Amino acid sequence: MNEKLIVVLGGGESGVGTAILAKKMGFKVFLSDSGIIKDKYRDILNSHNINFEENSHTKDIILKADEVVKSPGIPDTSLIVQELKEKGTSIISEIEFASRYTSAKLICVTGSNGKTTTVNLIYHILKSAGLNVGLCGNVGNSFALQVAEKDFDYYVLELSSFQLEGLIEFRADIAVLLNITPDHLDRYNNDMQEYINAKMRIIRNQRVNDSFIYWEDDPIVTREIEKLKPEVTCYPFGEFKKEHTVGYTENGKLFINTKGNMFNMELELLALEGMHNVYNSLASGIVAKLMDITDDQLRISLSDFQGVPHRLEKVATVRGVQYINDSKATNVNSCWYALKSMRSKTVLILGGTDKGNDYSEIDDLVRSKARALIFLGKDNSKLHTFFDGKVEEIRDASSMKEAVDLAYKLAQKGDVVLLSPCCASFDLFKNYEDRGDQFKECVRNL
Repeated sequence: MNEKLIVVLGGGESGVGTAILAKKMGFKVFLSDSGIIKDKYRDILNSHNINFEENSHTKDIILKADEVVKSPGIPDTSLIVQELKEKGTSIISEIEFASRYTSAKLICVTGSNGKTTTVNLIYHILKSAGLNVGLCGNVGNSFALQVAEKDFDYYVLELSSFQLEGLIEFRADIAVLLNITPDHLDRYNNDMQEYINAKMRIIRNQRVNDSFIYWEDDPIVTREIEKLKPEVTCYPFGEFKKEHTVGYTENGKLFINTKGNMFNMELELLALEGMHNVYNSLASGIVAKLMDITDDQLRISLSDFQGVPHRLEKVATVRGVQYINDSKATNVNSCWYALKSMRSKTVLILGGTDKGNDYSEIDDLVRSKARALIFLGKDNSKLHTFFDGKVEEIRDASSMKEAVDLAYKLAQKGDVVLLSPCCASFDLFKNYEDRGDQFKECVRNL
């Protein structure tokens, strides 16, 4: 038994997976959560005989840790983290910890928008091609749990900025950066550069034999690459072909040029609609070609992929009005993409926990496309301040049922009712999934 004490802060998916892996690796393990641990996770900890506490942090134990693995949701500003830092204790993320115990190839995806769709698409392509691959990070079972219990040759990881913060020696074999737009600024002292720095950590430690795939039309990303001058091999993609573009569109087709092979496919055959999904398909396709997936296999996977729940998910058409669940749009840029892909007048439901949002990004689209706005949140004052007077009909709702009933009355035949909140869900719902599920249920009950 290794006498080293690993303390895990946070008893959710990430923390519990870490505790299981640490125990398997022979460490002494203690898990601490300042809140209540869900029954499901409490049962798992008990079945693995892992010592844990909830509703408190016992400093006497925590400060004795040789290393602390912190769940991504816990900010650096929390008191216990501050005390550990003062003591000089090594604090890392679950992703960093788990990566020490696997020799699998790591394909890592980040970006303010499109991460979940892209990791699921890459996973779908690789799995359909017969590779032994796991999907984890910000989706599904935690990376640490899969390293402890499975034996995959490849992992596709969705990495949020919070998860990237705790990376030190971690190295992605293939890194994908889709875009960087303002998000989570409340976590980053309202300093956009701090958020950008967290996102750019995805290329930390990458070497010339590794791959970095990025959207070259993003001014922030291109500026950072010029500044950082990483030695990694770059594979830029964009809407149109420029000097170094590897993936692009032309004459209604998608093109990917890697390893001397030119893959092409009609855009209308892609499973996912909208320009933002063309980018997600380009990024995923470049990954596939770098991993020698055949053209035929890639074509099939890009055309038969089933989208991600809560992301522009078509729910039902009721009396000629289509209802779309985009509950995963927890920032303004996500809502911008959703509105951009609407072809009809739209009744837009938005609101929730504001993360320092700037709504001017969707101002023009709301004016041109929105028939009505429904604000669904505990405090809609910021939304009213920005949007009042710009759209004829603006209503407030304090529950999902009220919002859907209002939308039903306001929408006209041929319209779309779109739930694309721009905000986190924690004021009225457990999470964005709960918000989307409630929307779907209310729509089906119309």
